[in-house]
Amino acid sequence: MHPHYGQIFIKGYDVRILEMTGIIKEFPGVLSLDNASLQVEKGEVHIVVGENGAGKSTLVKILAGAYERNGGTIIIDGVNYHRITPKIAQEIGISIIYQELNLVQQLSVAENIFLGREPMKKGLRIDWNTLYKNASLILDRMNLSIDPRSKVRDLGIAEQQMVEVAKALSQKSRIIIMDEPTAVLTEKEINNLFSIIHQIKSDGISIIYISHRLEEFERIGDRITVMRDGKTITTVDVDKITIPALIKLMVGRELKEQYPEVHKQIGDCVFEIRNLNRDPVLKNINLKLRKGEILGIAGLVGSGRTELARAMFGADPVNSGEIFINGQKTAINSPYRAIKCGLGFVTEDRKQQGLVLPMSVGHNMTLANLNAFSGKLHLNLNQEKSAIREYIGKLGIRTPSLDQKVLNLSGGNQQKVVLAKWMLSKSQIFIFDEPTRGIDVRAKAEVYALMNALTEGGASVIMISSDLPEILGMSDRILVMCRGEILGELPAREATQEKILYYAAGGGKYIA
Repeated sequence: MHPHYGQIFIKGYDVRILEMTGIIKEFPGVLSLDNASLQVEKGEVHIVVGENGAGKSTLVKILAGAYERNGGTIIIDGVNYHRITPKIAQEIGISIIYQELNLVQQLSVAENIFLGREPMKKGLRIDWNTLYKNASLILDRMNLSIDPRSKVRDLGIAEQQMVEVAKALSQKSRIIIMDEPTAVLTEKEINNLFSIIHQIKSDGISIIYISHRLEEFERIGDRITVMRDGKTITTVDVDKITIPALIKLMVGRELKEQYPEVHKQIGDCVFEIRNLNRDPVLKNINLKLRKGEILGIAGLVGSGRTELARAMFGADPVNSGEIFINGQKTAINSPYRAIKCGLGFVTEDRKQQGLVLPMSVGHNMTLANLNAFSGKLHLNLNQEKSAIREYIGKLGIRTPSLDQKVLNLSGGNQQKVVLAKWMLSKSQIFIFDEPTRGIDVRAKAEVYALMNALTEGGASVIMISSDLPEILGMSDRILVMCRGEILGELPAREATQEKILYYAAGGGKYIA
C-alpha cells in the first residue's frame, strides 16, 4: 500500500499534491502545450477549462501517462517524476475517466472494476466470491444499487459512468481526472454524480474536472485553471470569478450574447409526421415543422428523442406512420431517400456516425453529395475543391488545409465539418441531435449563429438537446418527449425549465 493511502486529511488544510510546471508537448507541426502549468491541492475539486484545442486533454493525458511530455516538471506529493507511463500512473494513484468510457461491455461490473487486478486463489484462478464482495463494498460506499454481477452492456450510460468512478476508487486513487463526465447525463444523474464527487473530496482525494458546462463549476469546484492556445492563463477560486469573466479569459475577448435575438419569418409547414410508431420506442408521434423555424425537442435520456431523429431520417424502420414534405406524402425508408428529399442529419455521435475520421476534411464535406461534382467519367476535382474552400471560409472551419484528416480537428471544427456536409448537399430540413455536445463556449456560439443563418435563409431545423438553456434559448417552439411519446408542446415565450421537466417526467400522465 502506498504510504499516503489511508491518511487522515484535515478539511481546509492545503497541501499541494500535484505540481506541473513548464509542460511542453509537440505533435508533428503543432505545439499543443507551451509551458503549461497546473497545481492541485489535496482534497480539492480543481476545474480545468478552455476552448477545444486549448490543451486541457493533452495536459491530463500527460499526467495519466497516455502521452510523453517534451519538457517540463511533474511533482506528485513531493516526488519528481521524470517519466510517467500508464502503469506508473496507476501505481502512484492517478486515474483518468475519459469522455469515451473505457469499459469492456461483455464483462461484469465487478470484472471491469478490478480488470487486471482480480483477486486470485493460490495465484491460479480468480477468487470470484472476493471479487464480487470487494466490488459490492465500493458500490455501497457510493450509494449505488448496481449488481456487481451485471454485464456492463446491460447498464445505462449513467451507470456505466459510475462504474468508471468505482474503478478509480478501487485503485486507491489519490488523483481522479474526469473528462466531460456529465456530457450524456440527465439532471438527476448529474446530481448523483456531484454527490459522489463531494464524498470523494471529503475522503481527501483530489479531482481534476474538465467540462464545457460552466454552470456546473460553482456547484462542485474549489479552484479553476483557465487554458488558452496551449498556455495556462490563470488559476482562480471558483467564488472569485463570474461566468462572463471566465468566458473572456477562455476566448481572449468578450463574446456577444450567446442566444442572439433573431428576426425571421416563420412560414408554412414544410415537414410533417402523422401517427408514427416504432415498437417499443416510439408511440403515435405527430409533429409539424414550419419554414424558417427551429423546433426544439426536449426530454430525458431514454425518452425516444434520438430514436425519433433516426426514424425521420430513414435510418431505422418504423411500424407505421406517414411523412409529408411540403404537403406531399413522401416515403423515407432510407438515409439515401432522406437526402434526396432534402434532409440532413447532424448525429448525436459525430465521431462514430457523422464523420469518417481517417478521411480528409474536404472528402468528409462532399461525401453526401458527390453527384454534384461528377463529370462524364470522373469527379470534377477543381469544382469539388472550390466548393470545399467556400464552405471552410463560410463556416470558419479552422484547419491547416482541406486535406487535413478530420480526426485532427477540435470538436467544434469537426461539428462544423458535419454541418458543411449537409449544407453542401443542399439540405433544407436539418435534424440536429445534441448539436453542441462536447464543444466549447465559442464553438457553441458559432454553431448557434450558423443555425440562425440557416433559418433566416429559409431552411428549417429540428433540434434535439439535453441542455435546457440551449433548448429555451434557440427554439421557436418546444416539444417534450417522455417514454416514446410527445407529452407537451410549448411556445418558446411560454416555456420554462420547470414546465419542460414537468412533461419530461411524465406530465401527470405517468407516476414516476
